[in-house]
Amino acid sequence: MGYEVSTALNWLSEPRPTGVTWGVPWPRSTVAPDAPFALRCQESEVPVQSWVTATWPDGSVKWSAHAIGPQPDPAGSYELVPGSIPATGEQVVHLVESQDALTVHTGAVSWVLPHDGPLLVRKAERDGREIVRDVRLVSLWQGEPTPDGAGTVARHEMRGHVTTLTVEHAGPVRAVVRLDGRHEPTGPGGRSWLPFTVRLYFYAGAEDMRVVHTFLWDGEAERDFLAGLGLQADVPMPDEPHDRHVRLAGPAGDDHLPGFLTEAVRGITGLRRDPGESFRLAQVAGRACGPVEEWADTVSRRVHLIPQWTDWTLDQASADGFTLRKRTGPGCGWVTIPASTRAAGYGYVGGTVGGLGFGLRDFWKLHPTRLDIRGAATPTATATVWMWSPSAPAMDLRFYHDGLGQDDYAQQLEALEITYEDYEPGFGSAHGIARTHELVLRAYAGTPSAQRLAQDAAALNDPPLLVCSPQRLHQAGIFGDWAPADRSTAERAEIEDRLDFLFGFYTGQQEQRRWYGFWDYGDVMHAYDHDRHQWRYDVGGYAWDNSELSPDLWLWHQFLRTGRADVFRFAEAMTRHTGEVDVYHLGRWKGLGTRHNVQHWGCSAKQLRISSAIYRRHYYYLTADERTGQLLAELADAERNFLELDPTRKVRTDVYTPDRNALAVGLGTDWGALAAAWLTAWERTGDGPARDKLLGTMADIGALPQGFLTGEALLDLDTGRFDTTRDQIAVSHLSAVFGLVEICSELISLQEVPGFTEAWLRYCRLYLATPEEQEAAVGRRLTGISLIQAHSRLTAYAAAHLRDESLAQRAWRAFHHDIGDQLNTNALQRQALWSLTSITGPAVLAPIDEAPFVSTNDAAQYGLAAIQNLALIAP
Repeated sequence: MGYEVSTALNWLSEPRPTGVTWGVPWPRSTVAPDAPFALRCQESEVPVQSWVTATWPDGSVKWSAHAIGPQPDPAGSYELVPGSIPATGEQVVHLVESQDALTVHTGAVSWVLPHDGPLLVRKAERDGREIVRDVRLVSLWQGEPTPDGAGTVARHEMRGHVTTLTVEHAGPVRAVVRLDGRHEPTGPGGRSWLPFTVRLYFYAGAEDMRVVHTFLWDGEAERDFLAGLGLQADVPMPDEPHDRHVRLAGPAGDDHLPGFLTEAVRGITGLRRDPGESFRLAQVAGRACGPVEEWADTVSRRVHLIPQWTDWTLDQASADGFTLRKRTGPGCGWVTIPASTRAAGYGYVGGTVGGLGFGLRDFWKLHPTRLDIRGAATPTATATVWMWSPSAPAMDLRFYHDGLGQDDYAQQLEALEITYEDYEPGFGSAHGIARTHELVLRAYAGTPSAQRLAQDAAALNDPPLLVCSPQRLHQAGIFGDWAPADRSTAERAEIEDRLDFLFGFYTGQQEQRRWYGFWDYGDVMHAYDHDRHQWRYDVGGYAWDNSELSPDLWLWHQFLRTGRADVFRFAEAMTRHTGEVDVYHLGRWKGLGTRHNVQHWGCSAKQLRISSAIYRRHYYYLTADERTGQLLAELADAERNFLELDPTRKVRTDVYTPDRNALAVGLGTDWGALAAAWLTAWERTGDGPARDKLLGTMADIGALPQGFLTGEALLDLDTGRFDTTRDQIAVSHLSAVFGLVEICSELISLQEVPGFTEAWLRYCRLYLATPEEQEAAVGRRLTGISLIQAHSRLTAYAAAHLRDESLAQRAWRAFHHDIGDQLNTNALQRQALWSLTSITGPAVLAPIDEAPFVSTNDAAQYGLAAIQNLALIAP
C-alpha cells in the first residue's frame, strides 16, 4: 500500500504568515494508516504535523489532516508526500503541566492556562516580558427585555468559569486545548447559565493564539436576556503615555487590507507647538518618541497639559456602519471620532515594549459587535472583544407571535395552508441552539507597523487554507458522483452558466438584503414575494431557509468542482450557521434541527434532515475543524432522538407508530440523515455499531418488497435493523432532496450490499417514469411527483449505471424543461426567466435585482441537478 505521486497544494486565496491546518483525501488502498507525511516547498522541506481524519473500509487513509506553523515568506504552492519522514522544526509547540495550570510554549510566546476557574489564560509572556494577563469571558444578564422607550433595566455582570481543560492535540507543530464551562454571576443577581466550549489553537513559532468560542443558549426566553458577551484581557502598560498606542481597524480597501485609526494615549501630533518632526513621525509609526527633554522646549515644558486619552470604543451596530468614540476618563464626556462603514474587527493596545492584538472574524457580518479599550492611561489597560455589543438592546429570543389560537393539530395544519408555518405551542424555543465565533489574541513585541496590522487583520478575516485542485479531489473518489467544472461543449457550458448565475444571484442578494447579523449570518431566505419585491422574511415557513432542499450541498459540491474561494467562504459561513443555530445541542431536541421559519428555531418540525451530518462533512474534512468534528460526533446515534419527537405526528393516520424500542423511519430524509451520521462515525473513528447499523439497514432496504418506494420502515433500536415485511408504495417529493442522492451515490461506490443498489436504481428509474411505466412496475401510478429538475438527477443516475440512452434523454429533458410537476405550480418552466430584472421605486428600500421564480428552493434543486447531470449524462 503506497501512493507514489505527491499531492500539489495551493492557497485557497492569499497566503498569510499564520499557522494553517487543512485536509487532503486519498484514493482507496493507497496510503497506510500509519504512513508519515512530508511537506516540500521547492528544494526545502517544511515541518508538518499529520493525522488521519477518516479511513476507507479496508483501513487505508481516506482523509488526512495536516498543520504547519507560520511561514515568514509563504511559498505559492507545496507538495505533500506520503511515506516520507517529515522535517523537524527548530521551534515546536511544547506543553508543560503543573499542579494548577498548563503552559503552552510556541517558541515565540508562552501561554499559561489554569486548569479551572474564572480565567482562560492567566498570562502570556514574550521574551521574558508579560504581554497579557487574565484573559476571561464576560457577559451581561438582564431579567427582562430592554425597554422600547425611556427606562433602564438592571444588568448583572457574569464571568465564564472553566470547569474542564482537555488537550485535544499536543504538537509538535500544532496544539489544541479545549476549555469547557459556564457563565457564573460575579455578584448578587443573575444565575448560572450559558455553557461554553472554547478551543485555543497554538502553532510552532506563532505569536498568536486562535480562539474558537462556542456558547449554547440554555436560557428561558421570557426571563433571560443576554445584554453582552465578550472576550476580555488585561494588558500591562509600562511605557510613557506618549509611547502607548491604540490601533483600531476600519474597512478593507480595494487591496482587501484595512486602514487603521492610529492614536496614542498622549498625542504629540497636531499640537499648536511642534515637538519636532522626528518625534511626531516616530509616534505615528509606533516607535519610541525619545526622551521628552529632547523635544522642542515649547512642547516638553507643557507636556502635562496634553490630555491623556484612556478609553476607546468602536461599535458596529449594523452591517452598514460603525461609530468611534474616546474619552479621557470615567466621568468625562465622550468625544466622537469620524467613523465609517464596515470595520475589520481588529485592534491593538500596548507600547514600544509589547502589546496585544485582538479581533473577531466577520466582525461587521455578525453585528451587533464592539471593540473596547479601557484604562490605557493607567498601568493596566483592558481590551474587550464583544460578540454581542452592550450598546445594542439585549438579545430577545421570545417567539414572534402569540400562537394565533393554534392549540391543536387541526388548527396548526390549517395554518400551514396559509403561512406555511408549522407552529406548535412551546416548540418555537431557542433553548439548546448555539453560535460559534472565531477570535484571535496576538502578543506583539512592540507596536506593529500599519502594514503588519493590516496583514494580521486580513489573516483573521480570510484565514489561509491549503487545498487540492478539483481534479485531485475528484481523483480521490470522495463524496460520490461529481465531476470538475467542464465547459467543453455547449450543453456543459450552459450548466456551468446556470450554476454561476445562481451563485452570483445569492451572493448578490446576501449583500443587497443584508443577510447578516449574530444569528442570521450564513443563512439565506427561502422564497420571494414578487408583489412587495421582498423576500418573505415575515411569512411563516417562507422566511429563513435552514438548509431546506440542501443549498449547503449545492455550495460544497460547487466548491469541489471549481475550487473557487468565494464559493468556499459562502459555504463555510452557511455550515457554521446551520450546524449551530438551526440545530439543538442540548435539551429535549438535542441532535435535531428546525425546519425553515421566520425565526431559525421557530418551526415545530424538529428533524434530522436539518441537522444531517451530510451538510458538515465537507467542511470538516477540508479543514479538520474540531468544533465541526464535535457536531458530527453528536449525531453518531441520532436515531434515538426520534423517540422524543415523531416528525410525522400531525399527519400520521396509520398504526405504524413507535413503541419503546422501535420507531418508524422515513427512507428518504430520515434514513439519508442517519446514513450520513453512521458513515461519518464509521470512517472517522472505526465505530463498529455505526458501521453495523449502516450496512444492516442498507441490506434491509434492499430486502423490502418495494425498496425505497416503501416510504418508511420500522427501525428496531435494539438491533439497529429495519422490519423488512412492510409492503406498500409511498413516494415523497422531499425524500431525495436532503442528501439522499449524495449519500446513496457515495455508499454504492463504497461497499457492495446485496439488494441495495438495485433498490436505489429502481427508485431512480421510476420516479420520473411515465405513468404507464410506473403502473407496469408497481401496479399503480406514483403520485406526489414534484421538483422535477432536482429529480432529474435520479433519472440521470439510472441512465449512467444502466447505460440506457433513453433514460439519459429523459433526464436531460427533465432538467432542461422542468415540466410535469404535480405539486409545485410555481416551478420554473421557461428559459426566458433566467435573467435579472432591476426594479426601482418607492416601494423598495433600494434598487432590486429580481430573478422571477428563483428562490433558495430553486437554487438548491437546480444546482444539485446540474452537478449530477454534468457528471453522468451531459452531452
